[in-house]
Amino acid sequence: MIHISYLAVLVAAVAAFIIGFMFHGPLFGKLWIRLAKITPTGNEKMSDMYGQMVWNMVVNLVTAYVLAVIYSVMASSGVIAGSHIWVGAVTGFLVWLGFIVTSTSIDVIWMGKSRDLWMFEFFSSFVVTVAMGVIIAAW
Repeated sequence: MIHISYLAVLVAAVAAFIIGFMFHGPLFGKLWIRLAKITPTGNEKMSDMYGQMVWNMVVNLVTAYVLAVIYSVMASSGVIAGSHIWVGAVTGFLVWLGFIVTSTSIDVIWMGKSRDLWMFEFFSSFVVTVAMGVIIAAW
């Protein structure tokens, strides 16, 4: 039987939101804006982003839940030995590598997305997914 801690899923989703905000704002926001070729007008308002923020949180919740299911299977199967935190980190890494990297690379290969912007998002999603795996495992 797979056990999912819904509190861990919620905490992981919120952590993903915060880490994503930090990457695209205070830490590397200027780099991201340049790579994404965004031209700020000065008229941007936080209230204009509420809808996108809600959808971002929904996506984070789905990701955290699926990651928790995969972690639970990995931890109970004994495929990866070690502490729960280690298994959570490896599970996050494998989900990142097998699904996020591969699916987003299609945007570069076929859609002409900037390789540099993809690399930025590549690293950001790595930190987010591994952190989510660790949080889920720690619960």
